[in-house]
Amino acid sequence: MTDIQTASRPLTLALSKGRIFEETLPLLAAAGIEVSENPEKSRKLIIGTSDPNLRLIIVRASDVPTYVQYGAADLGIAGKDVLNEHQAQDPGGLYQPIDLNIARCKLCVAVRADFDYTAAVYQGARLRVATKYTQAAREHFAAKGMYVDLIKLYGSMELAPLVGLADAIVDLVSTGGTLRANNLVAVEDIMPISSRLVVNRASLKTRGAALQPLLDAFERASAAPAP
Repeated sequence: MTDIQTASRPLTLALSKGRIFEETLPLLAAAGIEVSENPEKSRKLIIGTSDPNLRLIIVRASDVPTYVQYGAADLGIAGKDVLNEHQAQDPGGLYQPIDLNIARCKLCVAVRADFDYTAAVYQGARLRVATKYTQAAREHFAAKGMYVDLIKLYGSMELAPLVGLADAIVDLVSTGGTLRANNLVAVEDIMPISSRLVVNRASLKTRGAALQPLLDAFERASAAPAP
């Protein structure tokens, strides 16, 4: 895409469906921007807004950093968990100016309720850990001096300890309801997670004047106390 084409198209914000999208809507509203369609009810992947200079693209959460880094989106919103994994592969590729304080949860280690995790750690057992957050898990267990075998999964993480695939999982925990429903318990917190605004570095240089009001509005909205 040429510089002229880039300058003439609307700013593009990459978002994923679900909780991040829903909690981004009030931030956009605070900037005076309404979204034209709900992606949960529409098959469209490019969605307009009340601002002709801003459009949304709907992508998988794990793909948001890639769309932003390679310039298909000028900015995006992604969880710290996703950004940590992306940065392990592409360090320094994204500018992360604002913690939006939305979609808050924790990255945790969880096991079956009848598994004695403390004893296993004390005895130096080599555990099998299922997760899609391999970088965060590797760093966490290395800091504890534990040797683990990481098994990468992309979903239904809670199933792994129940069928003997893994001794533990590393996954996001919000209310803990899914863990309880599957007779699992969180045994360690790895890090708090929230969603952050990420910006393409080239866009910041070439389209800074158009981006800055939106960045300022996001920063004000994310800093405002909850109603």
